[in-house]
Amino acid sequence: MADVVLELADLRTHFFTDGGEIPAVDGVSIKVYKGEVVGIVGESGCGKSVTSLSVMKLVPSPPGKVVDGQILFKGEDLAQASIKRMRKIRGNEIAMIFQEPMTSLNPLFTIGDQIMEAIRNHNSISKRQAKERAVEMLNKVGIPRADQIVDEYPHQLSGGMRQRVMIAIAMSCDPEVLIADEPTTALDVTIQAQILDLMRTLNKENDTAIMLITHDLGVVAEICDRVVVMYAGKVVEEGDVRTILKAPEHPYTKGLIRSLPKIHQKEEQLYSIPGQVPKPGSIKVGCRFAARCESVMTKCYEEDPALISIKDGHHCRCFLYAEEGGQNVG
Repeated sequence: MADVVLELADLRTHFFTDGGEIPAVDGVSIKVYKGEVVGIVGESGCGKSVTSLSVMKLVPSPPGKVVDGQILFKGEDLAQASIKRMRKIRGNEIAMIFQEPMTSLNPLFTIGDQIMEAIRNHNSISKRQAKERAVEMLNKVGIPRADQIVDEYPHQLSGGMRQRVMIAIAMSCDPEVLIADEPTTALDVTIQAQILDLMRTLNKENDTAIMLITHDLGVVAEICDRVVVMYAGKVVEEGDVRTILKAPEHPYTKGLIRSLPKIHQKEEQLYSIPGQVPKPGSIKVGCRFAARCESVMTKCYEEDPALISIKDGHHCRCFLYAEEGGQNVG
């Protein structure tokens, strides 16, 4: 197996509020290998985005804080890294594409200024060289008239173009890990396909590892090598993309896939998993999916299941497999 570039080991990120301590990310362990695309999927509120912000040390503090676990980037624990060290890593070795490009780009600065800032923060080059690199990056992400766009402002571009600019900024320093948080949200399907093609090309050409945060299983099927399914702050299943989509084991993953519309079947009503994702920290004992699960047992309300290895590379957090002799992995 290729080198591990990023590893989250029992990561716990809590928010300290007037209503008490809320475990948004509760013991998450994920490995990202060099050059692979890992999809992190789950419903809104399951802890996907907080996991990615924890890696970048961008969780607002207060109220949020990484309270336990490790964030290992090429062996270095970023959970212990100083603010100065994180400034060197962010945008240079680990870059992030945020969910909404209009709010992530500064409306007061030109596109070129914002790409140049990212480049000059991490490289000792002149302003002219930085501008040439900015135009080169805009060309690379498929933006036409790059030499003119570089002097325009975010409001002058469409949503798809702004998202390409975000990717250009993220890739301007050739990072080893790219974290993309819902990069195709609110884009039409044609632009969505172009953005995914662009990310796949950059992944292949630069051997960049991508951690893709999404709730869209269609996007996962299109671009990911491996999938991690999260629910209520925990990893409930992980495996290669074909295994997860064709033969899911966890009742939650099965429910997610069952709720997808099927092109060859006419259904009056799409399936949906009953109930809602519980509030973080509201379930103290037992499996967090128990109240919504069709295979629930008494034991599910009494104990929290461990993550079990079903077969090589395929893990599932469910008592159904613990009883079949699966190996405990955490």
